[in-house]
Amino acid sequence: MKQDIHPDYHEINVVMTDGSSFKTRTTWGKAGDTLRLDIDPKSHPAWTGVQKLLDTGGQIAKFNKRYAGFGLKK
Repeated sequence: MKQDIHPDYHEINVVMTDGSSFKTRTTWGKAGDTLRLDIDPKSHPAWTGVQKLLDTGGQIAKFNKRYAGFGLKK
């Protein structure tokens, strides 16, 4: 292995959205730094199964209006 080409691999503290924390080793930051997560498996809809639809600027209403009768056959 070549010398002096690899980044420093050190221990940091990771704080999750609910306040819990754990230690891990990484090349991110400096030794002893704290990484605060905005999204983690406890809060992200992909893992929790809970989704919130935010109607930003009427996007959902516009979609529903445009495709209201699509696929309905009587």
